[in-house]
Amino acid sequence: MIRALHRWPGLLALALVSALALSGAALSVFPAADRLTAPQAEAGLTVAQLSERIQAVYPTVEQIRRAPSGRITAYWFDNDTPGAAIIDPATGQGAGSADPNPVERWLTNFHRALLLGDGGRLVMAAGALAMLVLSVSGAALVARRMGGWRHWFAPLRGTVPGRLHVELARVAVVGLVLSSVTALWMVAVTFEVIPENAAMPEFPAEVSGETGIALADMAVIGTTPVAALRELSFPYPNDPTDVFTLRTDQGTGYLDQGSGALLAWADLSLWERISETIYMLHTGQGAAALGLVLGVMALGVPAMGATGFLIWLSGRRGRPRIRGNVAAGRAETIVLVGSEGGSTWGFAATLHAALTQAGQSVHVAPMSSFDPARYGHAERMIVLAATYGDGDAPASAKGFLDRLDALDRAPDIPLAVLGFGDRSFPAYCAFAKAVAAAAQAKGWPGLMGMDMIDRQSPQDFARWGRDLGQAMGIALDLIHHPVLPKTEALTLIARRDYGAEVQAPTAILRFALPRVSLWQRLTGQGFARFDAGDLIGILPEGSPVPRLYSLASGRRDGFVEIVVKKHPGGLCSGQLAALEPGDTVTAYLRRNPGFRPRRDATPLILIGAGTGIGPLAGFVRGNARQRPIHLFFGMRHPSSDFLYGEALRDWQDKGLLTRLVTAVSREAKPQYVQDALRGDAAQVAQLIRDGARVMVCGGRDMAAGVTDALAEILAPSGLTPATLKAEGRYVEDVY
Repeated sequence: MIRALHRWPGLLALALVSALALSGAALSVFPAADRLTAPQAEAGLTVAQLSERIQAVYPTVEQIRRAPSGRITAYWFDNDTPGAAIIDPATGQGAGSADPNPVERWLTNFHRALLLGDGGRLVMAAGALAMLVLSVSGAALVARRMGGWRHWFAPLRGTVPGRLHVELARVAVVGLVLSSVTALWMVAVTFEVIPENAAMPEFPAEVSGETGIALADMAVIGTTPVAALRELSFPYPNDPTDVFTLRTDQGTGYLDQGSGALLAWADLSLWERISETIYMLHTGQGAAALGLVLGVMALGVPAMGATGFLIWLSGRRGRPRIRGNVAAGRAETIVLVGSEGGSTWGFAATLHAALTQAGQSVHVAPMSSFDPARYGHAERMIVLAATYGDGDAPASAKGFLDRLDALDRAPDIPLAVLGFGDRSFPAYCAFAKAVAAAAQAKGWPGLMGMDMIDRQSPQDFARWGRDLGQAMGIALDLIHHPVLPKTEALTLIARRDYGAEVQAPTAILRFALPRVSLWQRLTGQGFARFDAGDLIGILPEGSPVPRLYSLASGRRDGFVEIVVKKHPGGLCSGQLAALEPGDTVTAYLRRNPGFRPRRDATPLILIGAGTGIGPLAGFVRGNARQRPIHLFFGMRHPSSDFLYGEALRDWQDKGLLTRLVTAVSREAKPQYVQDALRGDAAQVAQLIRDGARVMVCGGRDMAAGVTDALAEILAPSGLTPATLKAEGRYVEDVY
């Protein structure tokens, strides 16, 4: 519901809200410019002294006004010709034209009413309301994504448009809420929905009938500082019944022009003060610095609109058109999809095509359409579920768990649940796990155990497909072809081989940087910008399915480097293992922002085994600030597969690596990396208690062993790996 409230007002009102924000940002400059350019009154100057100076230059002055910026303007008649000027309070002389700035006036009319009068005011009010809805719903979505309000400024992960959208939102949302609420208040005042209730004193019934008192002899004017002045109106010439009208920050009063006595006074009402504060907050008049801050925040609106549109468009494009989708009432297999960005729909299309080819009738639909009464001929149900934020339902799965909970009993057809996620996130496949748990609690029979796909891996999906085929009693080959970004040709320039003696042939492959276009440099696309820990997808010859490898280098290193172990029968690893300098491969870059060191001096505990050393070595190599890094590395034998052995010792000498602890599994006393952690438990626990961040890279079994070891090590401290993950202090790149 919150996402719908955020998405549709944003898409429908994008142009209007952007126009409102951009014009407001432009207007925010004028109060600050006015404050800087207008001559300011010296401290202690009174209204009487200022008035005498102006009268000396303009004897027929009728009114003096002081703007919130401190600008003083005088108005007079000279031979029935009106005149006005900005006044230098030091001399009383004119210091500039009082004519309104035509650009500011045009922008103000555009911002308030689109130059259309009352109809335009209502349109812009609708824009302000849309901005308020977007701001409030966006704040709720950011809090949900970050895991609560306390984690508002926690590090972000995800796509570039998604991260930029949230980064801007969590900085600008306070200003946007303030601007939209104050705008709606001012519109309500304009249309008299909210009364102004201006407090004015009653005009005096009797005056002295005398004229000509000197301004300096008038007690009230003589003691009122210019800093408190808003407006002083002089009596009409030769009219002894008229009075001085004085408006200040405290209220409004009438003064006798003969005796100088205060005839009547009315303090500003609380309502007036509230209205004036709201006007100040919205326009920046009287608070130029605040106005500039709000103006800068408003500039985020079109940027958030553009990134929000890209996110929406990506989701739309990511949902493929499924041909031959059988009606729900006639399908043997029901496939329900929970997707946020759209990629899970691609896997659903692949599954639909494979099941259809195997002779099944299949219906694919969003999880939000779940309705067992419609599945009259269904023999099984398959749920493909991604996770949104901190374990929440993705966009196309909203309401699924509520509908399941409302059922008297679970459907009779067996269920299979497949989760999609990223192991580096704390809430890995959390929504899919919630679905599986709710189904089990409801007594829903299982077709097969719940499984998970890490980072949209086609290999994991194919493995799951074989298991699904066995459960269904059919041959099922799921070959998923994700939409790939633009590829580049990488040329091998050097290689170092390891592991032959321990039957684990492994190579460090170094490729030359590919050429990048000017557009790629400007936008950071392709290989124009990358860091150690990012991924490259390599397309092997004879297969459209890419294999992902973690980068052991960053752009600043001047090369592209990966670590590859040759797997028996592995198509891509076999081709990479056979490369010679000068050979090329087809590859593309994929960001992996969830697995990289933060830009601070926090100590790192790096844990890896085998080819998992790749990105960890890249982190050490890029440690120009020489932050403390403690590396735990597992290998089979130091004489065979001590990857980066010489480089690691050299990095230690240069201060890039603080400590290296190795674990060798093919010696008399086999030791794995988790054993090395236990052997160094006291220092590991102390480092983590002091704020160190843990980064793990390698196989799943190794990562599970590391988690168990750290759970034991941290137990006396009251910490757990799960707690560290929630804090962003424990991240994994597991394959």
